[in-house]
Amino acid sequence: MFDIKRYELYMGDDVAPMVFETGHKARQANGSIWVTQGDTAVLVTAVSRSKSPADYMDFFPMTVNYLEKFYAAGKIPGGFIKRETKPSERETLTSRLIDRPLRPLFPSGFKNETQIIATVMSYDEEYMTDILALNAASMALIISDIPFNNPVGSVRIGRKDGGNFIVNPPFDSFDDLDLNIILSGTQDALVMVEGGMDFLTEDVILEALEFGHERIKEVIALQLHAKNEIGKADMAYEDFSLDGNLLDKFETQLSPAILQALSLPTKLEKYEAIDKVSAEFLAKRKEELPEREYVESMEKDYFKEVEKRVFRRNVLESKVRFDGRALDEVRPIHIENRVLPRAHGSSLFTRGETQAMVAITLAATESNQMADEMVGFKNNYYFLHYNFPPYSVGEVGRMGPPGRREVGHSSLAERALVRSLPNHDDFPYTIRVVSEILESNGSSSMASVCGGSLALMDAGVPMKAPISGIAMGLIHETDANGNSNYVVLSDIMGLEDHLGDMDFKVAGSKDGITALQMDIKVDGLSRSILEEALRQAYAGRMHILDKMNETLEQPQEALSSHAPRYAMVTISAEKIGALIGPQGKNIKAIVADTGASVNIGEEGVVSIFAKDEAVLDEVKKYIARFTDEVEVGKIYDATVKKIMEYGAFVELIPSTEALLHISQVANERVENIREHLNEGDTVRVKVMGKDRNGRFEISHKVLIGDDNR
Repeated sequence: MFDIKRYELYMGDDVAPMVFETGHKARQANGSIWVTQGDTAVLVTAVSRSKSPADYMDFFPMTVNYLEKFYAAGKIPGGFIKRETKPSERETLTSRLIDRPLRPLFPSGFKNETQIIATVMSYDEEYMTDILALNAASMALIISDIPFNNPVGSVRIGRKDGGNFIVNPPFDSFDDLDLNIILSGTQDALVMVEGGMDFLTEDVILEALEFGHERIKEVIALQLHAKNEIGKADMAYEDFSLDGNLLDKFETQLSPAILQALSLPTKLEKYEAIDKVSAEFLAKRKEELPEREYVESMEKDYFKEVEKRVFRRNVLESKVRFDGRALDEVRPIHIENRVLPRAHGSSLFTRGETQAMVAITLAATESNQMADEMVGFKNNYYFLHYNFPPYSVGEVGRMGPPGRREVGHSSLAERALVRSLPNHDDFPYTIRVVSEILESNGSSSMASVCGGSLALMDAGVPMKAPISGIAMGLIHETDANGNSNYVVLSDIMGLEDHLGDMDFKVAGSKDGITALQMDIKVDGLSRSILEEALRQAYAGRMHILDKMNETLEQPQEALSSHAPRYAMVTISAEKIGALIGPQGKNIKAIVADTGASVNIGEEGVVSIFAKDEAVLDEVKKYIARFTDEVEVGKIYDATVKKIMEYGAFVELIPSTEALLHISQVANERVENIREHLNEGDTVRVKVMGKDRNGRFEISHKVLIGDDNR
């Protein structure tokens, strides 16, 4: 019934092989792969509509959905709704990881609606599903009849304690790695890099990239073997590629006007002028063509392609950018710190026409982010949220929950800064960083990194080092003879990102890199170009760091007056019960009276978060009352708890009572103790010692006439 084909790939002596199977599951998809490693299994399907769209489309309608099922790990989703609902951030980020390297490698004229779905169906907590899904997605495409003929391989490269590189390290080792990056590439070059590292140099990064690419070639060799054995012929589809002769004609006509528009000084002026040239071109084409032949979306693409050609040719030939900068020049930087009076730290970072307002909130430990995911339960004490409102680009748009772009930029900026944060045990606050993009003309995620670093230091967070980030670009052309001509651009603006070939983001300190993200629109990048981009990025980062250090070189010595205060008090483990009280009575009273957060550890370590120093001191006094030891010779203001004929039982400290005998109430003989004391009264007593049974002996009369009365 089934014609199962099985392919195995071994990538290490101590790990299970990746096993790719097809012909058994999801056979109605154009291509499907059941990929396993150990007890982890992912089903990846690729489906494309066989019928081409009736009308020209100005984009490639591909969607990628990576889905994690809780049953894969033997779990039921937490909360009231017991089924998987909206994608988690991890699912969103992995969907992006699959999409980014694949999308540029489809034929430019292919516009059939295409969908890739990766479903995690078994998870053993050892082998990572993202790498399996990435490789299976490429294999599902390469064996299908969907036109995709340049397979992509992916690996995760790790390193521990400066040792040898590790291919696809297990999930439980991630916290111990000083390098954790995902690489995707073709047979010839890398097409995507994503990951974080612990202040590593450019040389180490280049070694990791080269090492990873060699392993990628093994993955691709397996895919090509499968294609040769079972691959289908490409489906017939309408090729919507633009006519090269028309492009040449339009380029000659439009170049002067486009060059003039691109040379205007500001982004909005450029865009407005370009739109005007475009509108004139479209109006002219509408006049020239019969109504049935005029397709506005296609004519717009002709104009965009001509604009791209003019832009790229001018930069390649002149080696000067359209805003007048040199290839390695960073835009002007302006920085203001502590701009939000009530935030615990803030910074307004402006680079050219990109501006990020970054705010810091410090909170108690229990404000952490708790997430129940397939891979396990996570406690995040640090998180960064990136927001991109439509006004930042001068547009009107719908406001809603963060999209894939916002989630991706949040993750990148968060990863760039986390290596510089103090250990949570040393600085036990929950830290939230929010970057509001007020203006955008490229590199807004890196502006969030720079502004985030400054805002954290403004908040007094004891960072290991300030972090800066820069986005690098590329324009790369190859002539008919195969000769290569390219330029690497530092601190790219929006047009250079849109019309260029690369968006390579690099973040780190003066000592090394903490985060990388690279996406390209060409078939791949050679080592020499990557090396040049990293070296140029280093110079740019150092320039930006110098500007940042001019305004704030070290974290503020004191936290903002509006930030919560933290203290740690150690009590005897035997006193934990006394502090908590019956059914939590005492600890609840402290929280209710002070509004503070109080957490008691098993070893008697009490963590206190209070809104200010006064409340912190008040909580400490409460704790002392409940945990102090009664000392012989010490005087106490005791509370009368119960009256008996022979004396009064008084509470010296919480949970410790003693009998004030009637003979110790006054110097004269006392016939009726209620003439001197009643329940609820406070009476000053001195601890005289202990009787033969270990009970405290106390007296009030020894204090009568004493200054301590």
